Amino acid sequence: MVNNMKNISRYDGSVPTLENPERKISATPLYDEDFVLTLLNTKGNQGLSVWTRKCKDDLLKYELDHDDVLNLIRLCFHTGKFLGAEWCQQQPNGCWAACDAYRVFRIEWVKNADKDITFEYYLKFAISKTGQLLLLVSCHLSEY
Repeated sequence: MVNNMKNISRYDGSVPTLENPERKISATPLYDEDFVLTLLNTKGNQGLSVWTRKCKDDLLKYELDHDDVLNLIRLCFHTGKFLGAEWCQQQPNGCWAACDAYRVFRIEWVKNADKDITFEYYLKFAISKTGQLLLLVSCHLSEY
């Protein structure tokens, strides 16, 4: 099996290999809050790329648009909890990105329940090597 060793993220580190498969990178964020928020504020939707098929599917499943995602990412820095930094692969044998993972809570109106409900989301994202895109790797509800 061939492992594409290409890192497309701004973080400069070595991607996992068969000899060293460790995906965990750091217990502290890789990407500076000010840099991420400036990117989102200046580029908006143009600065966001949904990077994995599963993430695209999850956004459709939960009916989240780009504005929802931008707001969730902002919540990561305001009320979210940083969970760790880790390597993520776009697809089997695909490129790698060093991602920061967060958990956030958001209150949403649920029409069928006729009330506000708090939802727990998990997000993973990276900054592209050029620094011009935020790569959204994962955005889904808690599965527990």
